[in-house]
Amino acid sequence: MTRTPEDHLAAVRELVGTREITDLPPAAAVGRTLARAVAAVEDSPRFDNSQMDGYALGERHLAGGSFPVGPTIAAGHDPDALLPAGVTDAVVPVMTGARLPAGTAAVVKVETCTPPEFGAAETAGRVTVPAAPAGQFVRPRGSDIAAGSELLPAGHVVNPRTVGVAAAQGITGLPVRRPARVLLCTGGDEISAAEESGSATIRDANGPLLAALCARHGITVAGHVRTSDDPAVFRALLHGAVTTHRPDAVITSGGISHGRFEVVRQVLGEAAGASGTTGTAWFGHVAQQPGGPQGCAVFAGVPVVCLPGNPVSTAVSFRLFVAPALGEAPASVTAVVDRDLTGLPDKDQFLRAVLSVDVTGRLTASPVGGAGSHLLAQSVTASALLRVPAGAQLSAGRTATVYPL
Repeated sequence: MTRTPEDHLAAVRELVGTREITDLPPAAAVGRTLARAVAAVEDSPRFDNSQMDGYALGERHLAGGSFPVGPTIAAGHDPDALLPAGVTDAVVPVMTGARLPAGTAAVVKVETCTPPEFGAAETAGRVTVPAAPAGQFVRPRGSDIAAGSELLPAGHVVNPRTVGVAAAQGITGLPVRRPARVLLCTGGDEISAAEESGSATIRDANGPLLAALCARHGITVAGHVRTSDDPAVFRALLHGAVTTHRPDAVITSGGISHGRFEVVRQVLGEAAGASGTTGTAWFGHVAQQPGGPQGCAVFAGVPVVCLPGNPVSTAVSFRLFVAPALGEAPASVTAVVDRDLTGLPDKDQFLRAVLSVDVTGRLTASPVGGAGSHLLAQSVTASALLRVPAGAQLSAGRTATVYPL
C-alpha cells in the first residue's frame, strides 16, 4: 500500500496525538508555537511618556515663545510628586521614556530650543521653545496595545521579541504544548558505536543525527537504544527502554524494508498480521524519494514512528513527518527554482537545496548534492527540501514548494 506524503503525515499525527498545554517561561518557549492566544495584562505603554529628551509643553505653550523652566522629570520618577498640578506656566524638562506630567500637550526636543542645553536653560531660568503641534513626541498610554486585547495570537511562534513583550507585561509563562519526549532507536548488527569501526561495519551516524534533529525541532530525547538483528534481543531491549523512560513516542531508523533482517518491522509488525496493513501497525511505501519505506506501530502502549535507515532518508523523513507531528517545524513556502528539473514518474522527489534571495528579491531554491539517500556529506549545506512533484517538468524560474530545514 502506497501513501502520499500528506497521507502519511496525517497518519503519524493521529498515531502520536497531541500533548497537554503547559506554561513555559518565555525564554524557554522560544521557537515554540503558542497553543492559545495571550491577552495583554496592562496597557503598553503603561502611561503617557516622552519620546525625546526635551520639554513638556501645555496647551498655552504650543504657539512657542519664552517660558520659565520647571523641575526636571527623569525616567522612572513620578511627575505627580514634583508637579501635583501638572504643567502650568513653566515648561518641564523631561527625559526620554519619562512619564509625562498631567496637562502635557506636546514635547519639543531640547536641541531645537534656545538655549539648546538643559543646564544653560536651568541657569537662565527661562527657555525659548518652538511652536509644536499637539501630540508631538508623546507616546500615549496604550498606544502599543491596550489591556485585555489580544497580545499574542494562537499559532504565534515565540521569538526573542516575544520574550521582551512578555517581560514588559509581567507575563512569566506562555502556553505551549508540552515538549515531546522520545526514545531513539538506531543500529543493527552492521552499525558500530561512533568510536568503533570494523571491516564490515559502519559507524552510527543516525543516532547523533536524530538527536541533533530533535534538539533543532524542540523535541526532548529521553533515551537511546541500539537495535540488534535478533528479534528477541531487540524486543527485550526496546521493552526495557520503554519501561524505563516512558516516552511519548519511539523513533526508529532502519529495519523496515523487505530484507531478511528487518528486525524493526518483524517485531513491531507482529500485531498487524502478515500483510502489515491491519491492526496497530502499518509498514509500506510513501510515494517519495528519498524515504519511501515508512512505518507506524504501537509497542507497549507507546506510538512508534519508523523511519528508513539511510541517513539522508532518515533526515528527510524526520523533517516531513516527525518534526511537524511531535515538535516544531517551519511552514512550507514557495520558491523559484534556478534550473530545469524533471520529476520522477511515480513519486515526489525531495531534493536538498539552498535557499537564497536573488537580486529581484525572489526566494530562490538551488539543489545541492546528488539525489542518493546515502549522500549525507553532500547534503550538509542544504537549508531546505525542494519538492519536485511526480511527473513534473519545472523550468528555471518556475515556483515549487520548499520545506525550510
